[in-house]
Amino acid sequence: MSIQEGQKIPSIKLFTMVEGRPSPITTDELFAGKKVVLFAVPGAFTPTCSREHLPGYVVNADAFAKKGVEIVCLSVNDPFVMGCWGESSNAETIKMVADGNADLTKALGLEMDGSGFGMGTRSQRYAMIVDDGVVVKLNVEAPGKFEVSKAEVLLEQL
Repeated sequence: MSIQEGQKIPSIKLFTMVEGRPSPITTDELFAGKKVVLFAVPGAFTPTCSREHLPGYVVNADAFAKKGVEIVCLSVNDPFVMGCWGESSNAETIKMVADGNADLTKALGLEMDGSGFGMGTRSQRYAMIVDDGVVVKLNVEAPGKFEVSKAEVLLEQL
């Protein structure tokens, strides 16, 4: 069963790139005392993720900032891949976070089996609004869909 609205994000160590090196960051650091939109993708550099999902948040980053909201992109990839994906996508205002071992993804109950595509355990596509570590809104996509986790939808829900 996946995390539900009203529940707290579990405390998990993740990684992000800082000055060209992997740097640990906890979910507590990411969410405590802040309003955050977290969106998760099955894989960096994959078609829908690279052509639509991440670009939607890049284009709308100023609108989220005006609402006092930080944006976090999560994928079950390593921090080097997430760093390169962020750089190549002009996502400098978005925190690109690696859940390389799927620790957070599994703790949230939002993993999927991508082994049929040679991808192993990955994250489902979703987006959530998190306020001070508590899930306020959770939008999980149906398999193969890209509708409810778009940046425009989350902006409307804020």
